[in-house]
Amino acid sequence: MDIPKFTFWCNNDFGPDDEREVRLLKEAIGERRLLMFAEGDESEAATNALRTAHVAFGYPTPAAALQSEKLRWIQLNSAGYTTYDHDHIKRQLVERGIALTNSSAVYDEPCAQHLLAMITSLARQLPAALDSQRGSKGWEMARLRKASPLLNEQTVLMLGFGAIARRLVELLQPLHMNLIAVRRKVKGDEPIRVTSISDVDDLLPLADHVVNILPANEQTKNFLNSTRLSSLKPGAIVYNIGRGVTLDQEALRNELESGRLAGAYLDVTDPEPLPPGHPLWTTRNCYITPHSGGGHSNEKERQVKHFLENLRRFERGEELMNRVL
Repeated sequence: MDIPKFTFWCNNDFGPDDEREVRLLKEAIGERRLLMFAEGDESEAATNALRTAHVAFGYPTPAAALQSEKLRWIQLNSAGYTTYDHDHIKRQLVERGIALTNSSAVYDEPCAQHLLAMITSLARQLPAALDSQRGSKGWEMARLRKASPLLNEQTVLMLGFGAIARRLVELLQPLHMNLIAVRRKVKGDEPIRVTSISDVDDLLPLADHVVNILPANEQTKNFLNSTRLSSLKPGAIVYNIGRGVTLDQEALRNELESGRLAGAYLDVTDPEPLPPGHPLWTTRNCYITPHSGGGHSNEKERQVKHFLENLRRFERGEELMNRVL
């Protein structure tokens, strides 16, 4: 295929403050055709334009992407690819020779740092100290010191072992914690103990911290259900930075309200945004961030640069980064 005649389609969610990033994208594409649409634009014009494109950057719907006979590569601007994670869709993409990549390399660092902050802040009783500062302003030194465990030798069980988990391992290793993970396919090159996800029920009772990084698909819906949550040891903590639907939130609420689990940090919920009146907001020892775990100040710049590096590889026939299919 004649590279200079590539047509690019983009619906990345650029905002009014992202002019520099848009300019970076346009300058790299140069004289080649670039068709830009707003995030979530499913109009006839956007769909028809995608049919003429060879490369898509952003998040086209699978249905629209599969209508294109020219499309050769889709670069998602997210780490997640839930709507593409279905056997019939993946099969059609493979049959049509359409490569699918995501942006895990953009989000592994911020998500891992977010998880590190979640784990260490609760161990050091920072939320409790903040509650005291904003409330009674009592000098609760003795209580907070007594309630602050050292993380050394505690066990972290990670559900999923992709880019985020690998970076989290690097951040946690200096704390000398016992790190274990489960995943669908064990590759054998993992730097910690990683076993099949079928072993999860044997490992959950051993965990002091359960870090859920699972994607949303047919196999992971309510993966952390009431039975699995009840198998956790008293005082365990649950973290969810994957997808809200992978966790039974009502069962989690029951465990937290009973005091059996020490806490939960949720960066993702079901639904999103979480309505102001939702009971999770006021659940005992439940701490919520608004799906901000992957966010960072130069997020758009890193998305574009990641795409452009993959474009360079694509044009040269080299291996693509973060390839899903």
